[in-house]
Amino acid sequence: MPKIFTLPVHSSNRGDLTVFENILPGSLKRIFYITNADGETRGGHRHIKAWQALMCLQGSCDIYVETPDKKMVFGLDEPNKVLILEPQDWHTLENFSDNAIVLVVSNENYDPEDYIYPSYSDSLNEEKAYQIIKSSKKKD
Repeated sequence: MPKIFTLPVHSSNRGDLTVFENILPGSLKRIFYITNADGETRGGHRHIKAWQALMCLQGSCDIYVETPDKKMVFGLDEPNKVLILEPQDWHTLENFSDNAIVLVVSNENYDPEDYIYPSYSDSLNEEKAYQIIKSSKKKD
C-alpha cells in the first residue's frame, strides 16, 4: 500500500539538510532521477520485487497509484515529501511542473523481468473479456 512520509529537515543558517534513512526495506541498490518530463507520463507499471521511494526535489508532479483494492493520487510538491511504493503498487507519474526533478530510490537493481505493465484495471478487463469469450464459446 502506498504511503507518504515527511522526511526530517534540519535547518540552520547554513541551509536545510533533509535526511532519507530507514525508509525502504533492505539496502539501497538503485537511484535515478527524472527531468524534462513536462507534459509526459512516466511509469505505467508495477514491480514483482522492487520497492521504490519517490521524491520531487524541485517543482511538483502527481503520482497515480492503483492497488488491487483502490485508485489513489498523491501530489509531490515539497522536497521533503516521499512516496513509498510497494511492489504491487501500479503507478504513473503525471502533471510534471516545469523543471520538475523527481528522484527515485529502489531497493533492487534494474531487472526488466521485475516489471508488470498492465494495470489492475486493464488486467481485470482482460479477464472479463476472456470470460465473456470463453462463455460464449460454451454456448455454441
